[in-house]
Amino acid sequence: MTYDSEDVQQILQRALTRKQEGEFSREQLVEMASELGISSNILETTEQKWSDQQEEEGSRRTFNTFRRRDFWAHFVSFLAVNLFLILLNLITSPSYFWAIFPVLGWGLGLFFHWWSVYQTKTEDYEIAFQKWRAQI
Repeated sequence: MTYDSEDVQQILQRALTRKQEGEFSREQLVEMASELGISSNILETTEQKWSDQQEEEGSRRTFNTFRRRDFWAHFVSFLAVNLFLILLNLITSPSYFWAIFPVLGWGLGLFFHWWSVYQTKTEDYEIAFQKWRAQI
């Protein structure tokens, strides 16, 4: 039986996928790279870039968690204060609903806070992330 290069690639990919259920040592990684004709310099450079990328992704997850917790604290205080203001409004002057003004004003600020936290593909997000990272 003969295989073309695409068949060989698919078979090896499936074999690697099955084997990946276990763990590989550094020596095994170097051995696999040398068998594939990848020099140790290229492997080390690629491994360092991969490590840097993993570290940045971890930092971004931590940053996103921090920002989301801050948003949810803001949301809880918004609910608590505005429910109190609505109750106070209903008790003191039920004929005039003045509590709508702080609810709408604060709600607008809360919306923009939500937008800044959950929009992670913007330049503002990158600036905030870099500032946060510099503080660590």
